[in-house]
Amino acid sequence: MKSISRRIQCVKGGWHETGQKRQNNDCDVMSAAAKFDFSGGRIIVIGASRGGIGAAIARAFQDAGGTVEITGAEPECLPEDAARFPYTQLDVTDTDAVESFAKSRGELDVLVNCAAITKRGEEMDPEFFQHVLNVNLVGSMRCAMALQGALAKRQGRVINIASMYARFGSPQNPAYGASKAGVEQMTKSLAIAWAPDGIRVNAIAPGFIVTAQSARARQDPAFTNAIEARTPLGRWGQPDDIAGLALFLGSDASQFMTGVCVPVDGGYSVV
Repeated sequence: MKSISRRIQCVKGGWHETGQKRQNNDCDVMSAAAKFDFSGGRIIVIGASRGGIGAAIARAFQDAGGTVEITGAEPECLPEDAARFPYTQLDVTDTDAVESFAKSRGELDVLVNCAAITKRGEEMDPEFFQHVLNVNLVGSMRCAMALQGALAKRQGRVINIASMYARFGSPQNPAYGASKAGVEQMTKSLAIAWAPDGIRVNAIAPGFIVTAQSARARQDPAFTNAIEARTPLGRWGQPDDIAGLALFLGSDASQFMTGVCVPVDGGYSVV
């Protein structure tokens, strides 16, 4: 990204550029267009093999000029994404596999943690509950830790995909909600821990989004209608509704934001 190649960074006491301190604290030194230009930027999206939110975010970064790589649990990603991105099958619960993947990645501008599983109505089972946490929460931490060094080299950004289920209970998805609440808290903690390295860590909390993961829930007309009735914007979200915020959080437009979790839910959480 252009801001990184110019070696500009905002630090306590003002700006410095290639070692020279500026006398003001105005961080807006780039045009709006330049802030969203990811040319030369390296982006990895973890959990994008089934389309959905991860793939939408990957496409958005690529369309903005970034060099994007995706991973997923499946042997292959969707054909339309295979034509666009290098793909690696990666089990985020396998520490050795994640560390091996990270070692060959060099420098990194943006890491998006989007790997997640859920199974509506079956998450009270203790073994499956633990598995959900291992994928959704521990897997995100595992990937972030493994790629911390690569991110530090570029003063990179981590974008964790949380969920509105982090904010309220769900008898059908207790493991998913617990894992996403953990992701939100992890985001805050990593933001503090990694700030000295110039790494910003933020999260997005999607609402009800039309994806393969939500297909089972959307088969229940009463449930679907209730969601639309409560949502002020009157619809389920689409994966592209999340991608725009991901671009913002990965860009220099958000360079004074870290440790926050931003809801994108059509207003569902304010009712």
